[in-house]
Amino acid sequence: MDYHVEINWPDFIERYWQKRPVVLKRGIKNFIDPISPDELAGLAMENEVDSRLVSHLDGKWQVSHGPFESYDHLGENDWSLLVQAVDHWHEPTAALMRPFRALPDWRIDDLMISFSVPGGGVGPHLDQYDVFIIQGAGRRRWRVGEKTPMKQHCPHPDLLQVDPFDAIIDEEMEPGDILYIPPGFPHEGYSLENSLNYSVGFRAPSGRELISGFADYVLQRELGGQRYSDPDVPLRAQPADIVPAELDKLRDMMLELIDQPEHFNAWFGEFITQSRHELDVAPPEPPYQPDEIYDALKQGDKLVRLGGLRVLRIGEEVFVNGEKIDSPHRPALNALANHVVLSDALFADALEDPSFLATLAALVNSGYWYFED
Repeated sequence: MDYHVEINWPDFIERYWQKRPVVLKRGIKNFIDPISPDELAGLAMENEVDSRLVSHLDGKWQVSHGPFESYDHLGENDWSLLVQAVDHWHEPTAALMRPFRALPDWRIDDLMISFSVPGGGVGPHLDQYDVFIIQGAGRRRWRVGEKTPMKQHCPHPDLLQVDPFDAIIDEEMEPGDILYIPPGFPHEGYSLENSLNYSVGFRAPSGRELISGFADYVLQRELGGQRYSDPDVPLRAQPADIVPAELDKLRDMMLELIDQPEHFNAWFGEFITQSRHELDVAPPEPPYQPDEIYDALKQGDKLVRLGGLRVLRIGEEVFVNGEKIDSPHRPALNALANHVVLSDALFADALEDPSFLATLAALVNSGYWYFED
């Protein structure tokens, strides 16, 4: 199914993106849920899928993590089932991510889906990332507060909740409504009836993650082997002192590693295309031969990108799930990065090159692309 969001993107970015929360009534007209509560519950029974049950009973918050074997113990009120990265496991839900590609692919993270019974929610809390919450079946009330320093408290260690807040948005959302919340705005939602919510989350790496990731890259490639040297070592009054010139030189040694575009770009392409959640990778058996892929595409078959697979481009280089794809066929690589569904025409003359066909076959045999049924 194709979804279209009623958003004027230039206006939205100017007025709201990372600035203010907003409710977009009927953001998706005639909304149809791509998944049922039973299907969502089934996914939460799988080992590879990240899921939680959150309940609020007798004034106490309880959180349990999947996989779940049964839901028979649950009542009719005050609980929610939350399943992360559903777009990785359920193809129809991946279509909900595509309208948001008006924003950069590298910032988009995954699709979290929650099913809640009346009163179900996770309490008032803060997120450190942007999120678009699409209301599916049922109704849910959302409250959003002003961005102010909020004291976090932990009635449960898995729920980083905040103190109660005054609402600047207090809205009952119906199917197709979209709530956008930037980082740092406290919010809470609770279901008025059995309901589904779809949260399109955005990745926001911290400085700590970036430094740690780049350090791993440096170590793996044995970069930065040059040692500190000081042929003109400055004399000092106290031998215990480390003088400013030495600190500057040490800092410059570290910055020099980062300030190499070839390495920095290669690292970031690998780092940012790694998924934070498991992918539903199912390599074909038996593997495709390159000529079989050629014949299938020429006969009109189409290749579909695996849900959740991160394919990004930096300059002329394309990265897939943490690896750079080497090929001189730039239009074909651009097609891999920019199109979810690939037809023969998008590859241009690259299919006539045996080396590119071998590269494409390796990607398909890794389970990253598959032929449309």
